[in-house]
Amino acid sequence: MSHTSELPKGFSAAGFSGNIKAEGLDMALLLSDRPAASAGVFTTNRVAAACIDWNRKLCGSPMRAVLINSGNANACTGAQGIQDNRRLAADIAGGFKIDPEEVFMASTGVIGVLLPVEKISKAVSALPQSTAAPDSSSESLDRASRAIMTTDIKPKVCNYSFTVGEKTAKITGMAKGSGMIHPNMATMLGFIMTDVEIQTPLLQHLLKNAVDDSFNMISVDGDTSTNDMVLGLANGASGVKIASPDSEEWQEFKEGLNYVTRELAIMIARDGEGATKLISATVEGALTLQDARTLARGVVSSNLVKAAFFGEDANWGRVLAAMGYSGGAFDPHAVDILFRSEAGEVLMMESAAPMPFDEEKAAAILAAAAVEVVIRLYEGTGMATAWGCDLTYEYVKINGSYRT
Repeated sequence: MSHTSELPKGFSAAGFSGNIKAEGLDMALLLSDRPAASAGVFTTNRVAAACIDWNRKLCGSPMRAVLINSGNANACTGAQGIQDNRRLAADIAGGFKIDPEEVFMASTGVIGVLLPVEKISKAVSALPQSTAAPDSSSESLDRASRAIMTTDIKPKVCNYSFTVGEKTAKITGMAKGSGMIHPNMATMLGFIMTDVEIQTPLLQHLLKNAVDDSFNMISVDGDTSTNDMVLGLANGASGVKIASPDSEEWQEFKEGLNYVTRELAIMIARDGEGATKLISATVEGALTLQDARTLARGVVSSNLVKAAFFGEDANWGRVLAAMGYSGGAFDPHAVDILFRSEAGEVLMMESAAPMPFDEEKAAAILAAAAVEVVIRLYEGTGMATAWGCDLTYEYVKINGSYRT
């Protein structure tokens, strides 16, 4: 296993301007030079953007491209939004000599505003002959990752490669997300490209499992968006075939996919709107895996927990309270809770009894840029980690003027 900044074989990327935002990059294209097996996981919000409906219809078919815009969600835009989505897919298909139904679409930004479709169409149609045309360089991938940002501070890219015999396969992930982030299809855009050969049902199975342990285990603010999705494309260009769960190839690919999705999810949680620290909650010894996931997500989703961590207040009772209303099963009379960071660790509760602790040491632990809550139960083997961030004044400022 190794990490690489290169795109998988047969993929190229571009970041360019469609003049949606007042300045800067706001369009990205991911392109495969051959049909790729496709898989996807989509928002659970009943209000879904035009791109979500389009992608759900196409997911599972061989695909060639993903066209992404930022600055405008093209959500709640009625029949015109559906028409605009279809037109832009046709534009990119015409420019690269592929079928419109081989193009996934993704949008992110303000809800309820029509796309400036004429401007975008002009930029998309000119892309194949422009200096921003897609290529396989790390610079183009970087431009694409920056083009899809909205309130994100940092671009989010992760790479993984592995060798089986004399063949090397790569997995590259790109994501955006900072606000409207919540479990049950965490609110963001994620794109996974790989050059392995794999059948669609297997890709869908592995992607869904990876998402359940990564993007569905993060929360910034409790809001689930209209546009969130994770798309996977596998074009087979490496010659590494993923078929049997007992094979070395399967295990390597599964490990790599889990690594990429988890790292991207943590990047999103760390980059939460206005955040000053990353919070993780690990539940050990839960009755079931699902209980562990539910309890961990409940902790990182709690606004009171998040506010306490922002204030560096070791108010561990809020952790236990969040567990209690999360819906996860546990015995509240047999719980240990400790806080941990690079500054050390402090035991707050043992066997459901409060423990004396040094307030200054606890404050120093909570002042770190990354803080872990460890919750030990004694009921089974279920274990899960969820990630979130603190809730700050800056979050309110950002979302009080998001449209303007």
